Amino acid sequence: MPNPPSPAAADRIELMQTFVHIVEAGSLSAAAQLTGATQPTVSRRLQALERMLGVRLLRRSTHAMKLTEDGERCYERARELIADWHAFEADLRGVGDEPEGMLRVVVPHALGQTLLVGPLADYLQAYPRVSVEWLLNDRRPDFIAEGVDCAIQVGEITDPMAVAIKLSEVPRVVVAAPSVLAGKEPPAHAAELAGLPWLALRTFYRNELLLTHRPSGETARVAIRPRMSTDSLYALQSAARMGVGACLGSAWLMKEDIATGRLVRLVPQWQVAALPVYLVYPPARFQPARLRRFVETMRAALADPAGRAWEAGS
Repeated sequence: MPNPPSPAAADRIELMQTFVHIVEAGSLSAAAQLTGATQPTVSRRLQALERMLGVRLLRRSTHAMKLTEDGERCYERARELIADWHAFEADLRGVGDEPEGMLRVVVPHALGQTLLVGPLADYLQAYPRVSVEWLLNDRRPDFIAEGVDCAIQVGEITDPMAVAIKLSEVPRVVVAAPSVLAGKEPPAHAAELAGLPWLALRTFYRNELLLTHRPSGETARVAIRPRMSTDSLYALQSAARMGVGACLGSAWLMKEDIATGRLVRLVPQWQVAALPVYLVYPPARFQPARLRRFVETMRAALADPAGRAWEAGS
């Protein structure tokens, strides 16, 4: 019969959980109050973890507590391991478990302020025990350092380690205010776009456009000299409305402006490649139910580019 595991081995998760509580609460006494244990018990668990790892995790004085370099690494890793363990337990209990806890999601500004709020509301209504931090940012987050569970990103994913699930594609259109044309005939061929004043969305195009003529398959590379460059889709839209220049923007955002005549669609038979939309999260063997259900909700909502979610901006 195999020997039973030692107490240190059996209680690793509990020891790491106590250490995380100490760091996040700011002191041993606060961690004891948070966990319902006594301060001596919390202190013994910290000492046991340090002995087991063979490193000093905290430097303590009468007035302050500071993580050592090893302690900082241990804290980040412990948070990951505890999250994986909880996800593992949830996975074993079955997919019917009620999602709960906090989900931190990073989303692009434009999508996160309009288009994705509807699917988010559906998710929160379906899972009342989940809370969401909805963080608007167009850059890829540092998942571990920022404690982010997942991100929705537009454009191709360059991180080979990330798990990326394609949700949909964003069609794009070339538009300009009527004043940009100054009473002239609209361009008939993509090459004529080069003669217009331009706005650039730095995230996806800066000095050149690649267009394809849908009926014939002909392609055209159009060099542009932007009068204004921005990383904000809303700033691009506002400048286009004011007649600063032509631009290439998301069809869902420009749809109402085209319908009301504030913007005119240019070279409609010439198409620019749609941008993929991905839901991205760090690799882990087990994922909590709240993340799995969020992925399912977003996939269902964005699967059809002509569906309800894509109409939110119109």
